[in-house]
Amino acid sequence: MSRNEEFKEILQKRLTEKRYIHSLNVAESARELAKQYGADEEKAFTAGLIHDSCKDTPAGLQLSYMLENGVELSDIEINTPKLYHAMCGKVFAQKEFGIEDEDLLNSIRYHTTGRKSMSLLEKVVFIADFISAERDYNGVEIMREKAARSLDEAIVEGLGFTIKDLVDRERVVHPDTIDAYNDAVSKIQTGEIK
Repeated sequence: MSRNEEFKEILQKRLTEKRYIHSLNVAESARELAKQYGADEEKAFTAGLIHDSCKDTPAGLQLSYMLENGVELSDIEINTPKLYHAMCGKVFAQKEFGIEDEDLLNSIRYHTTGRKSMSLLEKVVFIADFISAERDYNGVEIMREKAARSLDEAIVEGLGFTIKDLVDRERVVHPDTIDAYNDAVSKIQTGEIK
């Protein structure tokens, strides 16, 4: 049995059916984007598969797990439980799945906030989460079109949507999200886009 098949068995028990289907779809989208943009397809599939492994775990348990494993959290992170699953997911992938690949781990860690100078794999997983097959939010077709043209254009679109939504709801915007947005916009403006 391949590692991904093992991961599927574990995730099927950990996640709701809806979240499990989402994880399978993100894995497929990540593999397709990796193929298009030259990232490692197998690594992209694995990262997409396990990116939400802690999403259905209660926030208090996620926080305890992170603190027990030495994760340092900023005040914003401690006070924003919606961000826990990405940070917790990185630790879970290390501890429970035995994953040591730093790029793969970072693609899990930053799939929600993004960050400045994301690797190709991080961008692939970040965008795959936005455009997976079951997604049907207003604007998903625009995201899919942009992802087919440029990862950086898709990142600007996705983060612009996220930032506007957070501002409209008077929620905190993580500094990594602002940095990721500015970084992607700068790449587009200077013609360094991927």
